[in-house]
Amino acid sequence: MKLALVFPGQGAQKVGMGRDWADASPAARRTFEEADRALGEELSKLCWEGPEEELGLTANTQPAILTVSVAVARAVREAGIDLAPVAVAGHSLGEYSALVAAGALPFADAVQLVRRRGELMQEAVAPGVGAMAAILALDAAEVAAAVSQAQSEAETGQMVAVANYNANGQTVISGHAAAVERAAELARERGARKVTMLDVSAPFHSPLMGPARAGMEPLLAAAPLFDAAVPVVVNIDAEAKIAADDLRDALARQIDGPVRWVESVEHMEREMGVEAFVEMGPGNVLTGMIRRIAEQAKPVAVSEPGHLEKLGELLG
Repeated sequence: MKLALVFPGQGAQKVGMGRDWADASPAARRTFEEADRALGEELSKLCWEGPEEELGLTANTQPAILTVSVAVARAVREAGIDLAPVAVAGHSLGEYSALVAAGALPFADAVQLVRRRGELMQEAVAPGVGAMAAILALDAAEVAAAVSQAQSEAETGQMVAVANYNANGQTVISGHAAAVERAAELARERGARKVTMLDVSAPFHSPLMGPARAGMEPLLAAAPLFDAAVPVVVNIDAEAKIAADDLRDALARQIDGPVRWVESVEHMEREMGVEAFVEMGPGNVLTGMIRRIAEQAKPVAVSEPGHLEKLGELLG
C-alpha cells in the first residue's frame, strides 16, 4: 500500500498535546528536550500545561505544533513501524514538519525558523486590520468569484484573497476586514450554507503577509535545507519537490500565497498513487479534510499512542 504522511498546521493545538507521547516514547521525549534547547525555553511545559492563551499566540503555536508532529513521527519510527511513504505534505506550518520527516531540514533549525515565522506573521499586520472567514458548502470557483467581486468593489488599498482551499466545500478567505466581510456577504448570496469569521490574529496566506515573507526570505536562504529523501508535495504549487532550492522557494511563497490542500491531496492520490494518508500530530483535522477530497483513500490520524494499533491495522 502506498502511503503519504501529512502534518497539521496552526489551529490543531490544545493544552496537554504531546505529553502522552513523551511519557510513552523516549524518542518523543528527546524531541521535546531538543526543542527546549533550540529555543532556550520550556516549550514542552507550554505544550503540556499551557496556559491556553499563551499557547495560542502564533509565535508559540507554530513551534509547538511542529514539535508535537515530529515527536509523533519519531515515536512511530521508534516503535518499529516502517511506513516508507512515497510522499509527505503539511498544511501551511505543517510543511516544516514534512520537511523534517523527509530529512530536508534539521529539527532544531525548523523550530527556530517557525518561531520567527510566527513572530513575523503576527507583526505584518496591526491587530484589527485584517480578518479571515471560512466559507462552507460553496464550490471553490464560486468563492473565488465572490472574492473577485469584493476586490473590485473594495476601497483603494484594500484587498481580499482566497487563503486556503481546505476541502471540497470548505474554503478560507483572508485580507482587510471590510473586504473579507463583503466577500463573505457575496458568498452567502451565491449559496454558501455557512460563513464563519475566524478567531485569528492576522490575515494569513494573503498578500498582506508580504512583510512576513520578506523577513523570512533571508532566514530561509541561510537555513540548512537539503534535498528531500521523500518527495514533498508543497502547498503553493500542489506539486512534488525534492531539490533544496525548490523547497526553500516554496516555504517563502506559501507565507503570502494560498494553501492548495485540495490539489495537493489530489496530486498525491492521482499522480503518485497514494492509497492511504497518515496524519501525524495533534488532532485529526487533516484526516477529516482528506475524507472529503480523496474518497477512495484511507486516512488515519495518529495523535496519541493508542493509535499505533490502528496504524498497524491499516498496514495489515
